[in-house]
Amino acid sequence: MPSTLLIGYEPQAIPGIDGSALQAALDAEMARFGEHGIDAAMELVVHDEQVESTLVAALTRKPWDVVIVGGGIRKSEHLLPLFELIVNLIPRHAPQAAIAFNSTVGELLEAAQRRL
Repeated sequence: MPSTLLIGYEPQAIPGIDGSALQAALDAEMARFGEHGIDAAMELVVHDEQVESTLVAALTRKPWDVVIVGGGIRKSEHLLPLFELIVNLIPRHAPQAAIAFNSTVGELLEAAQRRL
């Protein structure tokens, strides 16, 4: 069974966003992976002093086929250092994984499928 890890920004930590609604949309999208025979996990982070160890633990939890870096991280200019950290950690700790990017929450599955 193929596997996908989504790395996203903690919805409750995004200013001006309804964190509960975003979390519900993420959960619904993650359920779609199972419907398509893909083992998927989600690691939601904030940019703090523990983020690197959290990311390394997630990336080494299993041999992921695809790692998706969510738009909440990529599209926020102030999170550029976090995005850069993630992009550099993936090849070191999950070298077998393809890297994918989504445009919206509702296309996480499609982002993974492009790289599987």
